[in-house]
Amino acid sequence: MRLSLADAILAGFAGLVCVFLVLPSLIVVPMSFNGDNLLRFPPHSLSVTWYADYFALPEWRSATWNSFTIAIAVTVLATTLGTLAALGLVRGRIPLRNLYIFLMFAPMIVPPIVSAVSMYGVFAKLKLVGTFPGMVLAHTVLALPFVVINVAAVLQRMDWSIERAARSLGASALSAFLHVTLPMIRPGLVVAAIFAFITSFDEVVVALYISGSQSVTLPVQMWSGLRFEINPIVASASTLLLGLSVLSLIAISLLMRLGTGSRRPAP
Repeated sequence: MRLSLADAILAGFAGLVCVFLVLPSLIVVPMSFNGDNLLRFPPHSLSVTWYADYFALPEWRSATWNSFTIAIAVTVLATTLGTLAALGLVRGRIPLRNLYIFLMFAPMIVPPIVSAVSMYGVFAKLKLVGTFPGMVLAHTVLALPFVVINVAAVLQRMDWSIERAARSLGASALSAFLHVTLPMIRPGLVVAAIFAFITSFDEVVVALYISGSQSVTLPVQMWSGLRFEINPIVASASTLLLGLSVLSLIAISLLMRLGTGSRRPAP
């Protein structure tokens, strides 16, 4: 199909915007293979020394493990609560529904530093600062809006007559949800879970206030590395985070494709 001049100009402009957004993130990849002791681009020599140091130093391994365990717990909790909230907002007759929607999306609107200070004030009184439950609860608050948005979008496109048919054939409400509704909204749940995981794993502002010295996450360790010692280990960690984001996008694409294929009628 032949593109018009206007379409070609629009496509070229969109490509330039994508390059402008992605290029700064990609520059960190060659910097992570720098053989010098400084962050430098382009690197004068290539080495994997900083990746070896990343996996060898206990503080980096501990921070990475903390990020993974916290993110997994946040994923489970946020996906469960967000799915229930989305079901209530889409299907329920809730008074002051718009107010609830605003409150659920508030963590996306309020500046992170404001959320961090507010959570620190509350969590300090509850003695949750520097604890694993405190980090999980804080990151769950930040991840919930992404879960609600993705699950609610799938629920709004769902054909509810299928669930009503299952109920009319004798299925209980729980059985109809588990065997009819849940499989139909699975793509939205998977996407929501991945967004919750990434939100928790990459978050730094709230973690700086809540993590303390016992639950330091990888982004907090990277922040400390930039403040006190500038070396390419931070670039190596950034490259690994970038790879995790790319793998997450690939997983979303594959799972969405598998979900679509599983719903095709058998020949």
